[in-house]
Amino acid sequence: MDQYLDTNATAPIEPEVAEIVIHYLTQEFGNAGSRTHEYGSRAKKAVELARSQIAKVIDCDRSEVIFTSGATESNNLVILGLRAFLEESSKRHLITAATEHKAVLEPMQHLEAGGFELTVLPPGPGGYVLPSDLERALRPDTGLVSLMQVNNETGVEQPLSEYAAVLAEHDCYFHTDAAQGFGKSISPLTNSRVDLISVSGHKIYAPKGVGALVARRRRYKMPPLKPLMYGGGQERGLRPGTAPVALIAGLGKASELALEHHARRAQVNLRIRQDALAALSDLGPVMHGDQTRVLSHVLSFSVPGVNSEAALIGLKGIAAVSNGSACTSASYEGSHVLKAMGLTEDEVFGALRVSWSHLGAPPDWSDFAAALATLQ
Repeated sequence: MDQYLDTNATAPIEPEVAEIVIHYLTQEFGNAGSRTHEYGSRAKKAVELARSQIAKVIDCDRSEVIFTSGATESNNLVILGLRAFLEESSKRHLITAATEHKAVLEPMQHLEAGGFELTVLPPGPGGYVLPSDLERALRPDTGLVSLMQVNNETGVEQPLSEYAAVLAEHDCYFHTDAAQGFGKSISPLTNSRVDLISVSGHKIYAPKGVGALVARRRRYKMPPLKPLMYGGGQERGLRPGTAPVALIAGLGKASELALEHHARRAQVNLRIRQDALAALSDLGPVMHGDQTRVLSHVLSFSVPGVNSEAALIGLKGIAAVSNGSACTSASYEGSHVLKAMGLTEDEVFGALRVSWSHLGAPPDWSDFAAALATLQ
């Protein structure tokens, strides 16, 4: 089978996490909302422990952690959930970036169609929005800024702390889609100026189908979010439905392990990256984005003369990689991220995203590079 090199799409589950998930699926399978017996009580304790484990990564209060199905739901809960407040307070100006995930861009565009004004900031060639561009775009009626922590296609880390500094004296809400950075780059998310943080479980070696929204209090008040669904009042009334205890417990454990081991994981991934670059060097790859900002487990590049669709076929039996976001690559029309960065058409349609993890054996980059060389 192909070696799996697409962890930005989804990562394998850590063995310790899998054990906990199976335990709460098969042994302690109670409903956290059932308070009349010990099964429910133990389930509730597991959920609250996970809340604390996630909060510790971000240095927030555990009561500010709201469980969701993943970062897409969290993004929608922020953007659409703030709508009523922004309308009531005449804060109808929104800011985001052209390189955001569609789970941010499309809800933003939905508000724009409903009468909001949307500013979409372009990235520089490095793959990130300049803080000075954010500063110029700010207006007194700006109500929400949403800028991701790490780009899902290029692996480029955005200057989140610098954005926070720009927004220090402004009262708009600041949201970040941290699906790709949570548990990997720790300090930016501990900045208290980042009001709202979207987290995805399956990007940090937890199961699919679970995530979180961190909603930090301001002057003791939670952000004025309205729920998108109703019926049950769970998760502070923002996300109704029976809590998936096994998935939540897995996310909690994955968060704890990420905080404990993120530096060691990055070192392992950096060694793999160095081996990859050495093997690919003879192909003359064009790297996408500022490589000093790219997380250690990601490479986004084009090989001159090689179309990505041909590369995916050529790599069959060797490696499972992507030519864009996993959410859009089934009908590939060229990455909106890479187009926004100003890459040429050949570079966009030749783009490959390779992402790996600290788990398992290192890839055989010589076979990988040899397969691409036959296509040049």
